[in-house]
Amino acid sequence: MADHQETPALRSYAALGDSFTEGLDDPGPGGAFAGWADRLAGLLAGQCPPGEFRYANLAVRGRLLDQIVAEQVPEIRRAGPDLVSFCAGGNDILRPGSDPDEVAERFEAAVLELRESAGTVLICTGFDTRALPVLRHLRGRIATYNGHLRAIADRNGCAVADLWSLRAMHDRRAWSDDRLHLSPEAHQRVALLAARALGVPVAEEPDAPWPAQHTPTPGELRRENVQWARSHLLPWVGRRLRGESSGDHVEAKRPHLLPL
Repeated sequence: MADHQETPALRSYAALGDSFTEGLDDPGPGGAFAGWADRLAGLLAGQCPPGEFRYANLAVRGRLLDQIVAEQVPEIRRAGPDLVSFCAGGNDILRPGSDPDEVAERFEAAVLELRESAGTVLICTGFDTRALPVLRHLRGRIATYNGHLRAIADRNGCAVADLWSLRAMHDRRAWSDDRLHLSPEAHQRVALLAARALGVPVAEEPDAPWPAQHTPTPGELRRENVQWARSHLLPWVGRRLRGESSGDHVEAKRPHLLPL
């Protein structure tokens, strides 16, 4: 898990993306979500004199790649931050019949645009979903997209947080009850990984083993699976059938670069 070359002091950071970057299921101050991007911003702010670091998080749950490009990228052109994280395309890959090659072409076009306005662009690969119900069937498509993302990063000088390599994400404690979004501890691990990719020193190991815990019995697992299907899978399928998104009527939680 090689770190990106050390970067100069980063005094402004804008995060773009969907629910992953918005920080769902990681409760923060005031009832809002925190998430890995907010946690990374805190780590970066610690490298700057007090009051000099600015942060924006424009990510909104449910957004597809083209929506992120249309709604969020223009703010980068206006603000010109030192760092932008661009994690997008995951919701596109989840859609039946999606083509990772075609999604990657549109992703790189956006990266080229971001490189003109931001000092450093950080991207994230997708997680290895072999341990997740439903999403495990998309593992090959995600791996193909990841291959494109690594090549895009190489061609355009982007930093990469390689989420596929995080073995800690194979533990059920890395995921929230919906089995789609991260738990608070997992958000912290992603923030540490992203910081390392940027050359920011961190004291903790992103892929440290989880503490030992009780192993659920087959009966307990069956009950959990039934509860998960009722509470999360069926509503998710229903939204897809109705053409709805969890991000409908949701606005960015931190749309402008402001002191952290």
